Amino acid sequence: MDQLDVMKCEACRVGAPQVGKEEAEKLLNQIPQWSLIKRENIDRLERTFDFANFIEAMQFTNLIAEVAELDGHHPAILTEWGSVTVTWWTHKILGLHQNDFIMAAKTDKIFLR
Repeated sequence: MDQLDVMKCEACRVGAPQVGKEEAEKLLNQIPQWSLIKRENIDRLERTFDFANFIEAMQFTNLIAEVAELDGHHPAILTEWGSVTVTWWTHKILGLHQNDFIMAAKTDKIFLR
């Protein structure tokens, strides 16, 4: 997968395969500012984006919400003064799916606009 940010998320269902450790490492190379974390025993992708103020942080949050709704894949978003932390994982499989890496790349693209 070379262009994560242009790919479309596929519908994910209970029982869909999780991304394995080796594949996750390869995909992380395409989104180097994201971290692979484990919270509540679930692998997740997470990144914090910095902003000059709360209004910019909220505008970014709203853009992520629009893309997430279009793709039917929704992150956890923590919006604070001057920063937004975005966490992607697939709730239905309690782990990471290719969709999470695609959405992380799309999030990066939104930030660069």
